[in-house]
Amino acid sequence: MTWLRALGEVARSGLTIEETRLEPLVALRAAAGVAIVVAPTLWLVSPAYAASAALGAYSAGGATFQRTWRPRKVIALGAGAGLALGTFVGYLAAGRLVTFLPLLAVWAFAAGMAWAVGSTAGIVAATTVGSMLVTITLPTSVGRALEHAGVIALGGVVQAVLILLFPIRRWGAHRDALADALAAVADYARRLRHDPTASFDPEPLMTARNAAAVTPSQARTRPPILHGPRGLAERIRPVVAALADPDVGAPAEGPGRDRARELLDAAADVLDTAARSVRRGTPAEVPPDKTDVLCVGGEHEVLEGSARQTAERLVDLLGEALEIAGSGCARERASTPSGLAGGQFLVRPTMLRLVPVVVQAVRRELHRDSPVFRHAVRLAAVATLGYVIAARLPLGHGYWAPLTSVMVMRPDFHQTYARAVARLAGTLAGVALATGMVRVLGPDAHLSGALAVVSAGLSYMLNRTGYAYSQCFTAAYVVFLLGMGGQAWEQTVPDRMVLTLLGGALAMLAYVVFPAWETPRLPGRLADWLAANGRYAASVLRHYAEPTRERQADMRRALLASREARAAWQEAYDRARREPVRPRGLTSREAHEAQEALKGFGRAAMLMESHVPRDGGHDVSEAERFAEALEADTARAAADVREHRNPEWGRVEEALRAWEDTAGRESPVVRREAELQKRSLEDLATAVSRTPLERDVGSAREERRVRAAAAADDGSGPANRGG
Repeated sequence: MTWLRALGEVARSGLTIEETRLEPLVALRAAAGVAIVVAPTLWLVSPAYAASAALGAYSAGGATFQRTWRPRKVIALGAGAGLALGTFVGYLAAGRLVTFLPLLAVWAFAAGMAWAVGSTAGIVAATTVGSMLVTITLPTSVGRALEHAGVIALGGVVQAVLILLFPIRRWGAHRDALADALAAVADYARRLRHDPTASFDPEPLMTARNAAAVTPSQARTRPPILHGPRGLAERIRPVVAALADPDVGAPAEGPGRDRARELLDAAADVLDTAARSVRRGTPAEVPPDKTDVLCVGGEHEVLEGSARQTAERLVDLLGEALEIAGSGCARERASTPSGLAGGQFLVRPTMLRLVPVVVQAVRRELHRDSPVFRHAVRLAAVATLGYVIAARLPLGHGYWAPLTSVMVMRPDFHQTYARAVARLAGTLAGVALATGMVRVLGPDAHLSGALAVVSAGLSYMLNRTGYAYSQCFTAAYVVFLLGMGGQAWEQTVPDRMVLTLLGGALAMLAYVVFPAWETPRLPGRLADWLAANGRYAASVLRHYAEPTRERQADMRRALLASREARAAWQEAYDRARREPVRPRGLTSREAHEAQEALKGFGRAAMLMESHVPRDGGHDVSEAERFAEALEADTARAAADVREHRNPEWGRVEEALRAWEDTAGRESPVVRREAELQKRSLEDLATAVSRTPLERDVGSAREERRVRAAAAADDGSGPANRGG
């Protein structure tokens, strides 16, 4: 993608309204937290204390809107404590640049490294840098600094208390994650009716798994409905895929295919009903005609062989979904998925036990090629450079430039540039709106405080609709906050606009100077996914060779690792498609074809998983040999992909030939699925294998194709139709 086209995508993305469900009651509660701390401090103390209180309450309230599975009150308390600490430590070093700049650089670097833990930690840590920049100008002594830090922390405490006293849809995010997983499998079943080889994105199942991990205290209060249905969705997914597949399930045409479509449609309706029941916490009814379809085994049943066995298994699983939908809660025996060892819930470390986890995550990212490390370096450099430049300019409130940079910067190119554009647009609109209101209503501290609270509530309301739109009211909130302190709009608005533009420009420039492009990493991500898929497929085959509970647990662990590798590839692939970087190692066409081939390979393993024998069931002796060949060849091929060599599948072909004489008698279904795996591996080799001349020609063609597409989009010329 060219720079011109990438910047166009950035502008569109930054100003796009995201369709999401608003949370007005949650926004109202957070805005009430801002009002509760602003009003008394403004009335009883001073506007300066009110500004500190507003900063703590507003930032702590905003932190609770981040996507996290920990209780919101814990996030509010943590954000308030971090803001208070940043304010106090910043004031201690704020007397001279020689002491403050090193502190700012170290603090910003640590905030950037917080992304190693997750996006929520990274965003909350960035707000602490902002609080250090803003509030160090308010205190006049160490005692005053402690008071301001205490007031800021009080804002987080107030938000946490409001969450505790006025819970709004407790466990709502967890219910939504579980319901989305069931709905995703329902949508998959519907798509299989028309496309038997449709792909399935496991992201909803991964999200539901993350939501299912709870601390021991959360486990004691978690509703029963959140215990079992996730395992049910996991078990239904390969079964519906196996039923729809013409190679191992229902025939491609005829009455058997029509019967499979009926079952898939009924399964989708049952799963959707169960999803609604989970989401709302109330019983839901399934239409009687759908339940009548789920009668397999009568004298008029047209499905035969493995297709009939798969249909019977699907009906058994849907019986559990019907019970969930009809009662509004899962059975107690469904709290632990069958076949999995361990406790009754996925353990999430408490805040104290999280410390070694954080340290280990940060240590993994402390190397030059890490996107998180590069983000931390950029954040530290831009924060200090922006502060120095703004301090030299004849403008007030110089902290706005580094504050803008810190708040818009992200570890990847697209988000950083899109947020910079969105922040500038939102700031322009918000400042214009707030300035007009101040000019009409006149300067009044109490009125400005009230308008600041209203602006905070609207910012919370639009938090997930797009950064530009929430930033509009954030900018208005800041203008009213400064007006509450007695500063005229003529003194703040022009300075804020210039410094916001400077901060956004520095954030964009930093990514050009010290980037973390995903495009060169695509071969490595693809290799990781290939190796993980190979281990997953091998674990499924080993379960056929020796069907034990230990092998089933190994299969589950390999599946989770394969999903993580696929998610890492997908994230890198999506980012690379929007980067203004020439392809290195993989062109966009090759990356797409390789992705489709690995999806097919994973799907073949999933189909094989749907027929795994139960404990002590009949074993397939040749499966172990094929598993060893498959794991060895995929591991070697992963190294070949990293080094831009052509992968080969000699051991897989040899093992499959040796299987021909016995597999047909022992398990023809497993044999066909193994052939599907080999076919997918051949497609992968076709996608990534090139001679040296083909690599050079392919890279040149890719560059011409990108330029032609950019010219067509811009209307500056016709697309290049030649080869």
